[in-house]
Amino acid sequence: TFASTGTPAIFIHPGEAAHGDLGMLLADDLLIVLSNSGATPELRPIMHYADRLGCPIIGITAQRHSPMGQIATTCLTLPNVREACPVDISPTTSTTLMLALGDALAVAAMSVRGISREQLELLHPGGAIGTRLLPVNEIMHAGDQLPLVAATAPMREVLVTMTEKSLGIAGVTDEAGRLVGTITDGDLRRNIDRLLMSSAADVMTLHPKTIPDGTYVEDARAILAANRITSLFVMDHAAPEKPIGLVHIHDFSRLGLT
Repeated sequence: TFASTGTPAIFIHPGEAAHGDLGMLLADDLLIVLSNSGATPELRPIMHYADRLGCPIIGITAQRHSPMGQIATTCLTLPNVREACPVDISPTTSTTLMLALGDALAVAAMSVRGISREQLELLHPGGAIGTRLLPVNEIMHAGDQLPLVAATAPMREVLVTMTEKSLGIAGVTDEAGRLVGTITDGDLRRNIDRLLMSSAADVMTLHPKTIPDGTYVEDARAILAANRITSLFVMDHAAPEKPIGLVHIHDFSRLGLT
């Protein structure tokens, strides 16, 4: 968790440490040691070595006055509770407590170090997290795929564009290429009686929801869900009124994001 949140960290096996792996520990390091009893014998060599190097030691244990608790620079004491194991032997409750406390320390370090979302993006390029942190530019429909029509275009032309692009929406632009509205399947139904006698400007919905280019995929998906819409036009960061792409709810489904 430390490494994945921007704090370099490695695991040193206590059993291997006394056979040469102590060389992994450096004077500027911080050592976090976990032992419910605080008396695990395999931990003594690495703790004494860290103490000689002058490394701060954080001990996590249920026994404050144990050997580990006394050597540690800072001792974080867990509640001394019964293990979930039916015979109160196998580490179950204690390991869960240590996991939670370890994650809390990692998040605290992340906050103190000022790790940003952009830095986390660099650390998690793969898997579902990497997908969520993609910029929409990498999945949006752009160029010839973009369903755009002029405000003066007759609705017959708008219908052709919407059918060809198959995204259930058309963006309406003015003479300067600025997005002034959108036409969706719902707008077509609401204007069915006068549809073929109208222009795009007559039928469009004003002030559509949009996002700037560079928006994270997960943020775009959240905006769709919050507004109960299926598409968002992506606007040029340098010219916020000009559309350069479009993302559709199906694009997120193809990425496995539901």
